[in-house]
This record gives sequence, C-alpha cells and structure tokens, in this order.
Amino acid sequence: MESVWLVVAVGAGVAGFVQGLSGFAFGMVAMSFWAWVLPPQLAAVLTVFGALLGQLLAAFTVRRGFVWAQLLPFVLGGLAGIPLGVWLLPQLNMLWFKALLGGLLVLWCPLMLLAPRWPALKVGGRWADGVSGLAGGVLGGVGGFTGVVPTLWCTLRGYPKDVQRAVIQNFNLSMLLVTMGVYLGTGMVTRDMLPLFAVVAPAMLLPTWLGTRLYIGISEARFRQLVLGLLTLSGAAMLLSVWLAL
Repeated sequence: MESVWLVVAVGAGVAGFVQGLSGFAFGMVAMSFWAWVLPPQLAAVLTVFGALLGQLLAAFTVRRGFVWAQLLPFVLGGLAGIPLGVWLLPQLNMLWFKALLGGLLVLWCPLMLLAPRWPALKVGGRWADGVSGLAGGVLGGVGGFTGVVPTLWCTLRGYPKDVQRAVIQNFNLSMLLVTMGVYLGTGMVTRDMLPLFAVVAPAMLLPTWLGTRLYIGISEARFRQLVLGLLTLSGAAMLLSVWLAL
C-alpha cells in the first residue's frame, strides 16, 4: 500500500506543476503514473479531484480576464458532454480510448510544432468552439481530460497566450466542478477514496504554485511550444501504456 501512495503522491506533484505552468494537462500527466497502480474508475475520480484543486489555486494566483461571449460556447458544449462521458466511463475500453487519443496527439501536435507559422483557423465560429467544448466535456467525464481538445483547438485558433490561458483555465474549472458534482451525485466517490484524496492534495499544492509562477515569465512562442510539447508527450505516454498492457 505504501508504494501505491508514493506513486499517487509523485504523480500528483508532477501533474500539479505541469498544470500550474500550462493551465491544463493534470489528468494526462497524473494518469501516466496512476494507470499502473490504480483501477480506472478510482484514477478518474482522483484525477478530477486533483485537477479541480489545481484550477482553484490557479484561479487565485494566475488571474486572467475573459470575455463571456468567447467562453460561453466552450462551457455550454462541455456541460452537454459531461453526462455522456460519465455514462461512457464504466463501459469504455480504456486501451482503445488511450490508443485513439494518444495517436491523435502524437500525429497532430508535432506537425504544428514543425509549422510555427501555421495560419490561424477561422472557420466554424462559435459553433466550432461549442463542439470543442463538447469533446472536452466528454473526455472530462471519462477521466478528467477536459482541457485536451479545447487547448488544441485554441492553439489552432491562434489565440494569444493570455487569451488561451483564460479560456482553458475557466473552461476547465467549470467542467471539473460539474464533473466532481456528478461523481458525488452518482456515488462514484466513496469513503475508501478519502485517504488517497488526503495524499493528492498536499502533494500537488506547492508544485502547482511553482508552475503558476514560472508561467508568468514565459514568452508567447515558448508557451506554444510548451503546450504542443506536453500534448505530444501525453499522447506518447498513452500509446506506451497501451503497448505495455498488450
């Protein structure tokens, strides 16, 4: 049991730092540690709890103004997607899920890294933003991956660093609050999980704060490279976990 708690604590600390720095990716980083020692449903609940705690801390330490008209389509789409993700979670083949999502990230994100002058995507308007939010909501219900698709979409849109941070930070906070509420309401959070909650919270708080401090000093270009690099590494970790499991 002590070894499991250690893996949970290390995963929470690393994921908290990455989330504080980038504004997302807690779930992807934490799962790369926790998938080896925790059952999928428990890992999903812990991921949502940790990501929510990190976003609450970031909301007070990295305050970025946002425009409701810009954020609302993401949030409405996400709210529609969360129940579907929660419904899918117990029925989903996690190996296929990780293989598909990891393959998408590994193929697409390096292409964007190698094309820094990729023209900003303007098509779709608010409806496309809503579809991006819907996908984020589904992935959030499945396991706390709320920020993956909206972050990639904001990058494709060519949003400036602070605008992207504001959209993703507030979207993630909204989705994680609702997802945790659904988890609580459906009985997915049990008493047996509480000791692990007590491991995750203190392990991630300081690394998350350090990540938010580092974010403030990085440039637009470096932030874009960081986001796409993290998405690529997360995809590679998912594919590796699938390969090892098979």
